[in-house]
Amino acid sequence: MRNQAFCLLILSLTFGSCLSAQEAGPLRPATGHITGTVTDGNGDTLSGATVMLTGPGAEDSRKLQSNDNGFFDFEQLAPGTYHVTVGAPDFTEWNSPELSLAASQYMILTECTLRVASVATTVNVAYRAEEIATEQVEIAETQRVLGIIPNFYVVYDPNPAPLTAKLKYHLALKTSTDAFTVLGVAAFAAINQAGDTPNYPQGWAGYGERFGAAAADGVSDIMIGGAILPSLLHQDPRYFYQGTGSTKSRVFHAISSPFLCHGDNGRLQPNYSSIGGDLGSSALSNLYYPASDRGTGLVFQNFAITTGERMLSSLVQEFVLSKLTHRRQ
Repeated sequence: MRNQAFCLLILSLTFGSCLSAQEAGPLRPATGHITGTVTDGNGDTLSGATVMLTGPGAEDSRKLQSNDNGFFDFEQLAPGTYHVTVGAPDFTEWNSPELSLAASQYMILTECTLRVASVATTVNVAYRAEEIATEQVEIAETQRVLGIIPNFYVVYDPNPAPLTAKLKYHLALKTSTDAFTVLGVAAFAAINQAGDTPNYPQGWAGYGERFGAAAADGVSDIMIGGAILPSLLHQDPRYFYQGTGSTKSRVFHAISSPFLCHGDNGRLQPNYSSIGGDLGSSALSNLYYPASDRGTGLVFQNFAITTGERMLSSLVQEFVLSKLTHRRQ
């Protein structure tokens, strides 16, 4: 009886243990943690950063925000491969490498540093044509042959801006009042004095009249042909240096300049300004020349001489003076 009772006791204990094990179910693997602290480029902690965790299964994906100390903690994570992404406004996103989390592992991420996002800024720099033209005129006013003789009315820039009316008058006045221009008028009056032309008397009085006539011729020509008519007709009174191409094309470009010019619209057109300036200046000379030097014939004679001088001057500009002109770049 004792043996039977002992056997029954052993069976009952064994059966009870089996029932307990069946009720408890299978054992769960130990879980792990992934933690870290979010900082900025200066090493300061960053609160409110969004921390995303993706894991081996959809149920392992989680999201939270770093606390006031920049700390975050993903707990009760099953073993597997995870990935952490950290982001915040105005910062570039930080991505971790693949993280292999073992059972019961406490993984600390030490490089959760967000950098300030670079901002692409586009600056559109636009210059008004008037500003460009003003700068080009300022450069032109430094142009002097051999560093002495003014050469203001020549354009070397391959992309010249059209002159405003104000700049046309400014350039004409600058040329007329230049010290070397005044000396040139004085020298020309002396040559006319020696040649007894126009028919003024000799002596200082006659030289003064010749000086005044030469100055009036020059000022009227440059003001009418270089400022007044170009402003009214929207034409450019300057000579546009070509500098390239065949000799034939450069010669044609030079000798045609008294008859062809650039309009303010950039297109070639008849040079009414230059022709009108020469005719107008010759006609005005009838007001102050002696009676023997007046008349329609002399007006057209002076016009033809002035036009021929312009053609010769343009040839010299194209092939000679460009090499002798000092100018600011």
